[in-house]
Amino acid sequence: MLDLTYEAPKPKIIAGAKHDWELVIGMEVHAQVSTNAKLFSGASTKFGAEPNANVAFVDAGMPGMLPVINEECVAQAVRTGLGLKAEINLFSAFDRKNYFYPDLPQGYQISQLYHPIVGEGEVLVEMGDGTARMVRVERIHLEQDAGKSIHDMDPNMSFVDLNRTGVALMEIVSRPDIRGPEEAAAYIVKLRQILRYLGTCDGNMQNGNLRADVNVSICQAGAYEKYRETGDFDYLGTRCEIKNMNSMRFIQAAIEYEARRQIAIVESGGSVDQETRLYDPDKNETRSMRSKEEAHDYRYFPDPDLLPLEIEQAWVDDIASGLPELPDAKKARFIESFGLSDYDASVLTAESESAAYFEAVAEGRNGKLAANWVINELFGHLKKEDHDITESPVSPAQLGGIIDLISSDAISGKIAKDLFEIVYNEGGDPAQIVEERGMKQVTDTGAIEAALDEIIAANPAQVEKAKENPKLAGWFVGQVMKATGGKANPKAVNQLVAKKLGG
Repeated sequence: MLDLTYEAPKPKIIAGAKHDWELVIGMEVHAQVSTNAKLFSGASTKFGAEPNANVAFVDAGMPGMLPVINEECVAQAVRTGLGLKAEINLFSAFDRKNYFYPDLPQGYQISQLYHPIVGEGEVLVEMGDGTARMVRVERIHLEQDAGKSIHDMDPNMSFVDLNRTGVALMEIVSRPDIRGPEEAAAYIVKLRQILRYLGTCDGNMQNGNLRADVNVSICQAGAYEKYRETGDFDYLGTRCEIKNMNSMRFIQAAIEYEARRQIAIVESGGSVDQETRLYDPDKNETRSMRSKEEAHDYRYFPDPDLLPLEIEQAWVDDIASGLPELPDAKKARFIESFGLSDYDASVLTAESESAAYFEAVAEGRNGKLAANWVINELFGHLKKEDHDITESPVSPAQLGGIIDLISSDAISGKIAKDLFEIVYNEGGDPAQIVEERGMKQVTDTGAIEAALDEIIAANPAQVEKAKENPKLAGWFVGQVMKATGGKANPKAVNQLVAKKLGG
């Protein structure tokens, strides 16, 4: 952990009619691998193409077509495993998971049940209040995605788009270590962040490139601890899987509803059936989709068209040597090197592009001041316009130039905000703008004193009040700033006001 003071958050407690209940949640996250071609064919993975444009003969299930493994998909899975501090299996194998559905032309999905490419890892999920949950990752395996059935184009027919068929997915399976809806969403956020830093998945949930199956069960106090001690799942309640979730808000709402549904069943004397369910956001409820399948229901067997996958440790080591600095390490370094708060460091490292932008601004400058301008001014403006950091009209060099002008007392904080607006909307070199537009702050104490003397002479009553109550001296500071068009050095003004009024 980044900080030894982190404690595990308390589990979510839901009060039933008879008992208090705790939640136990496991996640199966399907992350689309960032590659140009599919897992077993050379067809494009580009999103938004015309229906059935990105389909090779293998994807269409044509007779006699043999799959050929895409090495980059394997490398991306290994890269992900290393990023999650997971064990990389030098031997793995592909299996056929047999089921029929129109958007899976082969009639089976090529997956990895018995020998996954990646073994056990971990994800540190910080909850923002001094607590963090270490969620164990059980495994990551590679598999093909299915296509998409479209039911709303014709009242009598359904259509099938096979563009996604065969696209490589990493299924990242967690242990049932998550204990509440907020933790579940935070886990997805953290996992998505790590994948984006690694460049192994773009994490676009809108496009379906990252989606989660959420396993929810309930138990009474103490049962989860017994499960952790013994590894015996009998201590936990029967789980139900909520399928294909791609919204943080809906994930939380679905977990909350499903937990209360299970509590009501158990407390009324019934038993929860293990099943797969769908979440309906319009009705805010989960509904049964099908009974939960076990491995034998899919008639898994080793894929006869693919040899076992054997990789060399030297290849894994080479991938490891090229890993970027990951979010936890970057956040810790920002706190240490730039003196940032935990919150500011978290905001700045949320995206790798934001972290790189901040670091370019902060290099050789006051880190806290740089963070304040990046977070409050730049991010604030970008958020209003629904832009991200890659669309910023202000470059790191320009923002750094504004900060340099503040640090050298060439401009005040107020002038700096006006300058930022100009640079944001019009562009240009900050120093040149200040020079050309006469925006330098007045540091000549003689000029400031002359302005202050005039104000004191014109407001004798206010002078007396300020002498009786020094807090009222701020009025004179404001008047001087107004008289100088906001250009007077605030520090010099405050010192002169205090001197003149006997403060």
